[in-house]
Amino acid sequence: MIIHVVKSGESLYMISKLYGVSSNKIASDNELTNPTQLVVGQTLVILQGTRKHKILPGQSLYSIAKIYGVPISSLYAANPTLNSSIITYPGQIINIPSSTKKLGPIEVNAYALPGTNMDVLAKTLPNLTYLSIFSYQILANGTLKDVNDVPLIQAARNAKVAPMMVVTNLKEGGGFDSALAHTILTNENIQNTLLGNIINTLRTKNYYGLDIDLEYIYPEDRQNYNNFLRKVVNNLKPLGYPVTTALAPKPSGEIKGLLYEAHDYPVHGALANHVILMTYEWGYTAGPPLAVSPLNEVKKILDYAVTVIPSKKIFMGIPNYGYDWTLPYVKGTTATALGNVEAVDLARKANASIQYNTTSQAPYFNYYDSNGKQHVVWFEDARSMNAKLRTAHEYNVGGVSYWTIGKYFPQAWLVQHSLYDVKKLL
Repeated sequence: MIIHVVKSGESLYMISKLYGVSSNKIASDNELTNPTQLVVGQTLVILQGTRKHKILPGQSLYSIAKIYGVPISSLYAANPTLNSSIITYPGQIINIPSSTKKLGPIEVNAYALPGTNMDVLAKTLPNLTYLSIFSYQILANGTLKDVNDVPLIQAARNAKVAPMMVVTNLKEGGGFDSALAHTILTNENIQNTLLGNIINTLRTKNYYGLDIDLEYIYPEDRQNYNNFLRKVVNNLKPLGYPVTTALAPKPSGEIKGLLYEAHDYPVHGALANHVILMTYEWGYTAGPPLAVSPLNEVKKILDYAVTVIPSKKIFMGIPNYGYDWTLPYVKGTTATALGNVEAVDLARKANASIQYNTTSQAPYFNYYDSNGKQHVVWFEDARSMNAKLRTAHEYNVGGVSYWTIGKYFPQAWLVQHSLYDVKKLL
C-alpha cells in the first residue's frame, strides 16, 4: 500500500505511470467519483499487490529490494526458489511483494443505524468482526423501544459478522437522559425488568452480544452504574453473551464533568469483554472548528486507558465523518456533518486545496460559499486512517470501532485491509 497525495497538475494517468498500477485500478479501488478531476491534497491508496520484476544486468537482490522499498527477507519469502542464495542472473523473473507489512489480526466493530443503506452495509461487512446496531432505547419502566433491526442482523450473520444489540439512555427526540439513567440505576425492580427484556431480545433476534451505551450519567451514580454492569455481566455471561460498554474519552481518572465521572475505566475494564473508547467529537457540531479525532488527543486517552484496562479489551474509536463550519465561528452556531467522500467532492467543486495538520493527523480545507462566507472543513482521509490504525497497533489494543458506517468510505477499508487481517467469530 502506498498513500499518494495529489500534487498540482497531476492526473490519474500520470500517477498510474509513477507506480506501475493502471489508472482504472486506482480509480476502482478508491471508488473515485470524478477520476478526471483530482483535488490537490487528495489522497489515493495505491494497492501494489504482487508484482513481477525482470532482473537487469548489474542488479542484485539488495538493489532490487531498495528500488521497491521491501526487505530482502520479503523477496526470499515471495520467491522460495531463490533459497538463501543471492545469486541472480539478468532476465530472471522474480516476485515483488507489497511494501506494506501486515501488523497482525484485529477485531473491528462498527455502529450502524437501522436505516443504513443495505448496499453500503453489504460492501462494509467483510471488513468487520462486529456490527453494533444503534439502538434500543431504554424506557423508564425497563421496557425497550423496538428497533427495525432484523434485516441488519440477518445481513451481518450471512457475512460471518457478529451482530451486537445496543441499549442506550437516549430520550425521545435525541440526547442522552441523565435522569432516565438515574431511574434505571437506582431501582432494582426496573433493572430486573430491563434485564429480562434484554435477554429476550438477544434470544429472539439472534444477537451475538450486548453493547451498553449509557452516557451523561450523574457523577453520584458512578457506583450504581458499576453495580448495574456487574449484574448484567453476571446474568449474561452464563448464557454465553459477551458484554461491551462504550466509554467517554478520559485522559485521567480525575477528570470532572457529567460526560466522564460515572464511567469507571478500571471497573468496566475488569467486567466487560471489551470497552469502546469514544475517541472522537473534539470537533463537534455545536463546537468550534477542530479535527473530529485529533490523534494527539486520542493518544492522551490511550495513555491513561492502557494503565487501568487490559489493552486487548480496548477498542479505539474512529470517526467516519467530518464537519463543515462557517467562519468566523460564532458560539451557538452549528456545523454541518458530511461524509469523507463528500468532503473531497466539496473541495473539488469549491476549487479548494486540501491541507494536512501533522499534529492532529487530519486533513482540512478552506473555501468560500456562494454568499461569500468562508468555511473550514475537517474530515478523514487515507493518511489519517493510516495514522489511527497504526496507533491501535502501537498501543496493542484489541480492536477499533467506527462511528458510523452510514456513508461508505472506501479508503478506510483499503488501508485497514493493507495493515490487518480482520478476525471473524462466526
